[in-house]
Order: sequence, then structure tokens, then C-alpha cells
Amino acid sequence: MSSLRDAAMISKAWPFEEARRVLKRFEKAPPKKGYVLFETGYGPSGLPHIGTFGEVQRTTMIRRAFELISDIPTRLICFSDDVDGMRKVPDNVPQQEMLRANLQRPLTSVPDPFGEYESFGHHNNAMLRRFLDTFGFEYEFISATDFYKSGRFDDTLKLAVERYEAIMEIMLASLREERQQTYSCFLPIHPETGRVLYVPIKHIDKVNHTITFDDETGREWTLPVTGGQVKLQWKPDFGARWAALDVDFEMYGKDHSTNTPIYDGICEVLGGRKPEHFTYELFLDENGQKISKSKGNGLTIDEWLTYAASESLGYFMYLKPKTAKRMHFDVIPKAVDEYHQQLRAFATQDDAGRLANPVWHIHHGQPPASDMVVSFAMLLNLASVAGASDKTGLWGFIKRYAPNASPETNPQLDQAAEFAVRYYRDFVAPTRAFRLPTDRERAAFEDLLGRLKGWTGGLDDEALQTMVFAVGTQHQFEPLRDWFTALYEVLLGASQGPRFGGFIALFGVEETVALIERALAGKLLA
Repeated sequence: MSSLRDAAMISKAWPFEEARRVLKRFEKAPPKKGYVLFETGYGPSGLPHIGTFGEVQRTTMIRRAFELISDIPTRLICFSDDVDGMRKVPDNVPQQEMLRANLQRPLTSVPDPFGEYESFGHHNNAMLRRFLDTFGFEYEFISATDFYKSGRFDDTLKLAVERYEAIMEIMLASLREERQQTYSCFLPIHPETGRVLYVPIKHIDKVNHTITFDDETGREWTLPVTGGQVKLQWKPDFGARWAALDVDFEMYGKDHSTNTPIYDGICEVLGGRKPEHFTYELFLDENGQKISKSKGNGLTIDEWLTYAASESLGYFMYLKPKTAKRMHFDVIPKAVDEYHQQLRAFATQDDAGRLANPVWHIHHGQPPASDMVVSFAMLLNLASVAGASDKTGLWGFIKRYAPNASPETNPQLDQAAEFAVRYYRDFVAPTRAFRLPTDRERAAFEDLLGRLKGWTGGLDDEALQTMVFAVGTQHQFEPLRDWFTALYEVLLGASQGPRFGGFIALFGVEETVALIERALAGKLLA
């Protein structure tokens, strides 16, 4: 452990760099509460998207890195701001009219449009927790509704009343003049309508900890700020939560970065110590637009898991968190294959190499061995040319290529084969566009066909690849990549494809001969 800890103290892997920043926070004294608190926040205004999962995944990676370099206990809290008023109706949920009738009510007071939970907020919280539990995250869930109503937030809310001017000074400096006239850090929840009100505050009672305001009809009300009858605006709420819980670390998207001084300032006004932060770049959909819970664009958690194992999603989350990444279906195959490449590399690496390997962080230092003797990309191409409708159709080819492989001994491969058939059916098959070869290409195909008919080298990937390479060279393709592009477009109906020698070894020499003959006869065009 000591040598591994020593390696971790100098590792350039970003989770260890962040963990060392958190550890430095306690170089003078350990935390008085007895543990280091990591937090991730969630706004349940729509169905959870993959970026929400990413926050918990990445925070967990930093937490585990911290636990390697320090003996201080840790906790991770997932906090849901479900007292927030529903400001707009998400596009991707049913019962739009019913939801519109409940606008501005706290999400845990809005009926569940799916009819499964006591509120829309409870439904969205359950969806998030279901996935986090499935993935095996260790976390504690806190609902803002419970946090406000149970009294756990009361002392901080009372302090916010007593230090109202200091909070308002921070907030007003960030607002336009027009907004300054009506802004208050407190949002009362109307006792009759249950709606979160954005109204000016007429009076602050620092002794009784109450606020006085007029509702939209002009009626005056006085409410205590405690007990869940009043909530904080979201920016003050961020900082107040840090102070109330004594949060040590929280990450959030780049769109929050300009608010960091506000969050920090309010935390300190309310007697807290600002936490360490980590700002990550945003996820984008296929059009380069930011993924949004309300729009439902980009990939959902369930969609990724329809086509690949959760570990590949963890791998995608690890990569370059400070670089914006497009998250669409076409990133899945690459993530799967690179994840397994890293699994295979792990066994041969020293401590420093292992700590820099994404799979250490995905599996908390105990990654499994990979049993993927065939890549996911190759399985997709095999599904394409074989027209496979289920994974059984792929296993006949796999077992000939790797006789010792089986669904029982290679469960990762078996699962990947099923995913590959689904992915092929939904994304590859509808976009395939075969073409006939040009005259020059046809001559090369016929040469390849003749060589394969006389092939005696067995299913040797490298020998087959060398032979395919030689055909392209002899027919003077320049660059040689044009020859492989022709192979993919004519035989697979795609502009990119696998290492072709490996494909022949997996699909079979005789089967590849038949495929080329069909292509040259124009039968693949149908």
C-alpha cells in the first residue's frame, strides 16, 4: 500500500490531482466533523440525463483517489434541489396540460405525470437513484424537501435572515439594475396555492426570523423562514447548502463557473468554509448543442445501457473532463473497445501506469480481466455482413475464430454480442449504403478473390492482413487507405470498418469469398 500511495501522491491522473487539493485543505488540522464530505447536486426538473450520472461518477473517482492517499473517512452526498419551483414543462414527458397547471409549484408538490410516485420530483429522484444503485455507487441521498421541512436547514436559514444585507450585497452586485429592484434571496411558498413566489420582500424580522411580502393579488403575508415555508433562490441556496453541510468538495459544469464567487461568498457569510471546486466541460448532442434535461436531447442513461455495458460509460466519463465532448450514439463502440484495451493493458503495468489507467478509477483499483477476444467494432461488422438477428448468429463465427471462447467463459463478449446486434439493427442497418466498385477497384477485388480461393494460411489475422495489404499495393492505390475504403464501402456499406485481415479471420475465408462475389455481381445493392 505504501508504494501505491507514494505513486498516487505524484500521479498526474486528474482524480489524484484533485484528491491532493482536497487533502491540502486539511494539512493544518483534520476536519472537525470527522470526515471529508464530497457532494454532488441535482436539479430534478426533468428526467435525469447522462451528465448527471457523470457528476456522481467523476466525484466518486476523486473520492476513491482521496481514500488511497489519506486515512480520513469520506462521505458522498447526492443532493436533490426538489423544492425548486417547476418553471417550465419538459418536452419529453406525458400529461403536458396537467404539468402546465402546476407551474411554479415545488417539484415534490407536482403530481407525477407517469402515475408511479407521489410527485414528479419523487419520480425523477427515483430514476436517478435507480441508476446510481444499479451501478453500485456508495452515496447518501438528500432531498431538499426533507432538508427544509425537517429543520436540518433551519439554523442556516435563521442566519441568512440575520445576515440578509450581506447576502443581498453579494447577489445585487451580480444583477442588472432592473432585477435588483425586486430581487430577494428568499422565495416564499404561498400557503394557499403552494406556488414558489418571486416577489419583493417588504420586511425582514431578524428576531423572529420571518419575512413579510405581498402575493400576486396584493395580500400581505408573514412567514417564518424555517420549516420548509420559504426557500432560498438557487444561487444563495448553493452556498447556504455548502455552509449547512460543511461540504469539502463539489464539481459542476462550466455554465456554473461564473457563479463560483457568489456561491463561495454566501457560504462564508453564513459561517462556512468554501469547498474545493472542479469545473468540467459540458456534454453536447449530435448537433453540438448542450444536453438539456428539459429538451431531452443527447443520450439518456438507459439508451447507453441498451447498447453497451455501464463500464464503457464510466470510461467515457473519465476521459478529459475539462474538454467538451459530443455525446451521441456513435461514441459508444469506440468507448467499449478502448475500455477493453485499457483492461488488457492493466495487467502489464507498474503502479504508476495502473494509477493513470482509467480502469483503476472505474473499478476502484480492482478491474476485472477482459474476455473480449473479438472487438465490439468487429462484432458490429460481423452482425452487418451476417445479417444477425440475435447473438447466437454471431457465436458460430466467434467459436470458429476462438475455439476456446463460449458464452459461459466469456460473459463480457457474450453481452457485447447481444449489444452489437441491437446497435447494428438500430443504427448501422438503416444507414448502410453499398456501391459497386470502379473498374480499377474491381480488378483489385478480383485479385483478392483469387488469392482467397487459393488461401492455405488458415485463420491467421496477420497473414490475411498482409495479403490484403499486398493487393492494394500491387494495384497502386495511393494512398493505400483508398483501397481499404473501397473494401468497406463495397462490402460493408460503410466508409469505415475493421482491420480487414481480422475481419476475414472472424467471418471466414469461404464466407468472405461469397461476400465478394455477391458484391461484384451487384447483389449487395438490394
